[in-house]
Amino acid sequence: MSAAGRSRVRRLLPGVGLLVVLAAGSMLVAGVVPGVNALLLGVFFGALVANTVGVPEWAEAGVGTQKLLLETGIVLLGARIALDELAASGPVVLGLVVVTVVAGVGFVELLAGRVFGLAEKTSSLLAASASVCGVSAATAIAGTIEADGESLAHVVAAVLLFDALTLALFPIAGDLLPLSGQEFGVWVGLSMFSTGPVTAAGFAHSAVAGQWATVTKLARNSMLGAVALWYAFRYADGETDSLRGLLDGVPRFLVGFGLVAGLTNSGVLSADALAAIDTASDTLFALAFVGLGLDVRLAAMRETGLTPVAVLAAQLLAVSAVSLALVTALL
Repeated sequence: MSAAGRSRVRRLLPGVGLLVVLAAGSMLVAGVVPGVNALLLGVFFGALVANTVGVPEWAEAGVGTQKLLLETGIVLLGARIALDELAASGPVVLGLVVVTVVAGVGFVELLAGRVFGLAEKTSSLLAASASVCGVSAATAIAGTIEADGESLAHVVAAVLLFDALTLALFPIAGDLLPLSGQEFGVWVGLSMFSTGPVTAAGFAHSAVAGQWATVTKLARNSMLGAVALWYAFRYADGETDSLRGLLDGVPRFLVGFGLVAGLTNSGVLSADALAAIDTASDTLFALAFVGLGLDVRLAAMRETGLTPVAVLAAQLLAVSAVSLALVTALL
């Protein structure tokens, strides 16, 4: 390893060590307290640290790897996907995803602009973030339409608020509603905003729900390219590179997920290899969900204007209610 590589490892190790300690603590508590989910407890422990003592400066670089850990875990999750089951329900789920994204973008644009009177670009950021993939979509669209930093900051804070709320509320709803693992997973994947909380909420219900929640959410994420392209044309100044906008919107980990799923279903991997991949995926999720908690900032959420929160609340209630009805009727 080069000197630069060793230096980077030394810089990341303390923060990764913090993730390991908190994740191990959550698994230990979950192992002795019945009914406690280790992944959700990891999010809680991370949020508790972030909003009391704060994330130490020495840990920031390592904690920042949580997005990479999450995406790698999702890639490895492809090993658990049975393509024959996906093919059976795939067209219905894909149809629900397309309807949810298209209707969601239109609904939020209309609500934010016409009813609440928000600026056009702020409305677009809210529409993309709520309908596609949360903060990632807001950031991508902000670059596409050249939105100002203040608008993006308000939208991101509002999305993070709902990520925290839905991560707490949807698993409770899953316990109360008579839904199968597949139904709950698809419902969560259609309704919640960001990939990490969707995955955590799904696995809090069951392994089956976690897999379907992830697959459904990845299908939504894959539409970011099309949404970014649409906004690029809408705000075009005559110099828009439509192909670049489309490619930039495709999440790279989605490709890896598909490759792993295809490799697994081809039968070339042994049972021991699949077990090792499952263990690695679970470990990465445990670390990543602690990182999600460490990203929660209650003070920043309190400073968010009420209007973006009201728009996202209306969208979440409408989409979750309609998608629940469709999921229970069609799956």
